[in-house]
Amino acid sequence: MEQNSLVEYGSRRVIITVTAVTCALLQIIDTTIVNIALPAMQGNLGASLTEITWVITAYAIANVIMMPMTSWLSQQFGRRNYFAASIIVFTVASWLCGNANGITEMIVFRFIQGIGGGALLVTSQTIITDSYPPEKRAMAQVIYVLGVIVGPTIGPALGGYIVDNYNWSYIFYINIPIGIIATLLTLQFVRSPKYGEKIKARHVDWPGIALLITSVGSLQFILEKGQEDDWFNSSIITTLAVISFFSFYFFIWRQLTYKYPIVNLGVLKNRNLSVGTVFSFVLGFGLFGSTFIIPLFTQTIMGWTALASGLLMVPSTVFTAIMMPFVGKMMEKKVSTRILVSAGMLIFFVYSFMAYRVLTPQTGSDAFFWILVIRGIGLGLLSIPITTLALSTLKGQEIGQGAALSGMLRQLGGSFGVALISTYLTRDIQVHRTDLVNKLSVNSASVQQRVTAMMHGFETKGIPANTAYKTSLRLMDRMVDVQANVLAYMDVFLWVGVMFLVCVPFVIVLVRESRVNTGIGDMVQE
Repeated sequence: MEQNSLVEYGSRRVIITVTAVTCALLQIIDTTIVNIALPAMQGNLGASLTEITWVITAYAIANVIMMPMTSWLSQQFGRRNYFAASIIVFTVASWLCGNANGITEMIVFRFIQGIGGGALLVTSQTIITDSYPPEKRAMAQVIYVLGVIVGPTIGPALGGYIVDNYNWSYIFYINIPIGIIATLLTLQFVRSPKYGEKIKARHVDWPGIALLITSVGSLQFILEKGQEDDWFNSSIITTLAVISFFSFYFFIWRQLTYKYPIVNLGVLKNRNLSVGTVFSFVLGFGLFGSTFIIPLFTQTIMGWTALASGLLMVPSTVFTAIMMPFVGKMMEKKVSTRILVSAGMLIFFVYSFMAYRVLTPQTGSDAFFWILVIRGIGLGLLSIPITTLALSTLKGQEIGQGAALSGMLRQLGGSFGVALISTYLTRDIQVHRTDLVNKLSVNSASVQQRVTAMMHGFETKGIPANTAYKTSLRLMDRMVDVQANVLAYMDVFLWVGVMFLVCVPFVIVLVRESRVNTGIGDMVQE
């Protein structure tokens, strides 16, 4: 069947686009909205800190397992049926999560919700891509990517508002009416491509499915729990790392040799897709990493509320949204993808370097505003070209396969980003604290003057001299902690920025321009 056979026009295309974007948005919001509600859920469900974090981990593991299988499952059951079934699973699981009576139930229901949600992001992108003619595909990606970028920002702010004003269960209940409407619209308007003959039950790649679940699930567990369990000092993490490595190795071998593979790795021979998936990983690292670190800094160091920290990210999202139509138009006019991505990488470096320069324990929201505006502009220049690049020269069934691989790499990039940042922060804080303490001597005149001044302040409030002295030392220790934290956050911003800066030469070398007309820019397979 010709690729253009799924192109839609008029109100039908609008309904399909809104439905697909809404489902993608639901999936991403549920990745971050729960973070804010964890303390309330922990008390209500009677869970320990270790147990409650599994609410996030179970969802993430299920997501990343389902993503690469999405194209194959769509082929087996029909894209419309599979998409509708995924929405139903996600919606029902949301209701079950809101009604969970214990932590075990919550973890199981979140895993089921992740199974449904894993298909929403990838299938939404495929549906939108197929619904637009080639010359409009860049603008279609604008619409899709806007949901991808907006989701991580809306999640914390929306979660903070619900927790502050309602019961935490409503972070799941809000999915139900949207899910019902999306299911009905999907069944009515979304069409499935003709994939040809389905794979018979005896040909299903069950070993490949098992290897995929084992390798990707183990890797996601390691990324989610590695820092908490002290990485390879933990026998569980070490064992899972070995299992993940060998499972992944045999999975690759299986997919390259079996006649009916669960994931068609041959599509990676397409240069644009292979380059696009690598940059999708980098984009996920920067997007989710920065979305993780900024609220963490404002809440732990500056004492902001969860809602205030979530709202702080809004300017970045607004400017990303403002940039996207312009970037889409530039791509339609065949502005070099290499230039757009390189500019986005450079601007993201500027954002990171500015954050590195202005961070102090007293940094105000005004300083963050302009930094986050620059972040939004950089993400606007990066998101659409990278997403479009990955799918630009794929046709028919390859689009779904490419979207699945690109989506999985973006998700893993975010997981790697959060894991590496949290690990680096923990260890860098200790390094800076040790360095600062070594420079503070009790015999130093300036240290003694500072402690004496604080003692006098406490004594004027009626505190005995002995207690005032101990309190002053504790306060001095707290000041050292805060300064060590700020220095560590500064280092993180700097190194993330350097990573994007280092990527610029690779963009120039790997992203090739050609005059072959794909209708979405000048990217072609070489």
